[in-house]
Amino acid sequence: MTPLNGIRVLDLTNVLAGPFCCHQLAHLGAEVIKVEAPGRGDLARNLGSDAKLNAGGMGISFLAQNAGKKSLTLNLKHPKGKAILGQLVAEADVLVENFRPGVMDKLGLDFQALCQHNPRLIYAAISGFGQDGEWVKRPAYDQIIQGMSGVMSITGGPQTAPYRVGYPLADTIGGLTAAFAVAAALQDRSKPHFIDVSMLEATIATMGWVVSNYLIGGAVPTANGNENSTSAPSGTFQTGDGLINIAANKDEQWVLLASHIGRSELTRDPDFITREARKTNRFRLKGEIEQALSSKPAALWERELNALGVPAGQVLTVPQVLASPTLQDRGMIATFTDVPGVERDIQCLRTGIKWDGVAPQVEDPPPLLGQHSAEILGSLGYDDLDALRADGVI
Repeated sequence: MTPLNGIRVLDLTNVLAGPFCCHQLAHLGAEVIKVEAPGRGDLARNLGSDAKLNAGGMGISFLAQNAGKKSLTLNLKHPKGKAILGQLVAEADVLVENFRPGVMDKLGLDFQALCQHNPRLIYAAISGFGQDGEWVKRPAYDQIIQGMSGVMSITGGPQTAPYRVGYPLADTIGGLTAAFAVAAALQDRSKPHFIDVSMLEATIATMGWVVSNYLIGGAVPTANGNENSTSAPSGTFQTGDGLINIAANKDEQWVLLASHIGRSELTRDPDFITREARKTNRFRLKGEIEQALSSKPAALWERELNALGVPAGQVLTVPQVLASPTLQDRGMIATFTDVPGVERDIQCLRTGIKWDGVAPQVEDPPPLLGQHSAEILGSLGYDDLDALRADGVI
């Protein structure tokens, strides 16, 4: 399913938030042209756990989110580079960039300037703190945003917080927010649109459940580790061979859980009769439940509790969940064969979407730096690429 078929996106982004945005758009059918700096390209080309791939400009961090894109190298500081970008903008629908605010202005490639080439341009700017405000000039990486958004303050437990979330949460949320906004803007092509995505605000927007307890209820959010502060028993429990998450959030689920583990008497204990009582005495309750759970492995408890209608799931490692039948069968993982620059098959994640029963996908693997320069420039009428290279334009 390609709902964005016929849409051309110029991806001027680096590392994660911007490339992840355009990763979503590519999987929904957009033609994405990745405009990269000559000689070095996206910094993500040199990032990842495989040093050899990093050295070759095909780092795993790049491979993870650039499948299906075309790569054009272009020096945006060179007058000819600016002119070529203007020609590309004239034929594009969307431009996405995640430079620090002010960089595109200095290059003479700001929104107003580019709209001279295309009066229907959708321009999405992703930055740490937005295009204005007191923090506008601050550089930002994912961990900076995690700390400043309050995410770290509520991650971990009372003895370990503040703690960083184990993957680039803020970058990813920023990219998803931008992709969502671009898709919405494509519904109104009567005028140009400037989309200003702040990673800080995008991240805080996803914290509404927690933030509202403070804004409305006056309760300062705290770090509760693996415990669900709104209910009990709801959290992580030790079993006979590992950890399991159980979310008995409803009274009837609590009764079913207690009965199944052979501890029905707990439902009559004054400390556990009501939801509020269970929350107040959650750690004593946790101990009682874990004592019973120690008799069986997590996988068995998972099957039995889910069959009863009590939500439960093992705490899996990344390799374990990737090997699960659910992900294997639903088409979440794409395989690209004999990828240039990697010289072997690779697997990459697609999106978290199924459209009419089909997982959106792209046909081509992540591109070599400048792999499509001749194709793209040729379509614009440039036939002397050697001269452009000699001038440092590409």
